[in-house]
Amino acid sequence: MTVTYKTKKILITGKNSRFCNFLKHDLKNYNCIFTTKREFNILNFTKMQKFISKKKITHLIHIAGLSRPMSAHEKSINKSIDLNIIGTANIVKLCNKHKIKLIYFSTSYIYKGSKGNYCETDELLPINNYAWSKLGGESSVQLFKNSLILRLCMTDYPFVHKKAIKGAKSSFIFNKSVSKLIPLLLDMKGILNIGGKKRDIFDFAKKFSNKKIHSIALKKIKKFPIDSSININKLKSILKRKKIILSNYIK
Repeated sequence: MTVTYKTKKILITGKNSRFCNFLKHDLKNYNCIFTTKREFNILNFTKMQKFISKKKITHLIHIAGLSRPMSAHEKSINKSIDLNIIGTANIVKLCNKHKIKLIYFSTSYIYKGSKGNYCETDELLPINNYAWSKLGGESSVQLFKNSLILRLCMTDYPFVHKKAIKGAKSSFIFNKSVSKLIPLLLDMKGILNIGGKKRDIFDFAKKFSNKKIHSIALKKIKKFPIDSSININKLKSILKRKKIILSNYIK
């Protein structure tokens, strides 16, 4: 049977995340199951299998994990390993066993972060524990070929912080924009960078925030990349083939 949007059944982890609030709208035409930790504990393989039993899941979008504050990954490495590495490995094993397409949310911070404009084939060298934990999860996904790894340079909309780093370059894109792209990428495989224009992080925050943003010097932040901007030519090429105008998504 050909899998169309009508026959796709998508399980999404991380139901209570800000990102999922947008995804619920952008995937409204699909048959989706948004799950919480209580319903679908990524550290309990047996319970995960029981949850998906007879649900005929075709796609799994793995968003759940430990993200911020980044300092949490330095202070509690066990939690970082459990949620971002072991939990993701369990997801991969589940998808492999049940022949489910996997979409994994990684991060642009796994690149070296010194020169920017990183392509999907560039060397990987995380600068902090958060990025190492995401690369650890990505390593298990790489073993499973029916997968799509999204290396995201994403932040929350609206910009939630009172301060932004000045002196560090990034390719931030808002989560609401990424959410709109997901339906276009459901059947892709491989690795894909997703981000916006290269900007100083403080300039990005100041431009798009509706509140006063204070700057914080890069030298005051431990283990943060000076330039984690990414090359999105691959994304542009995919959207061009679909006759999608990228500027409708990325500001």
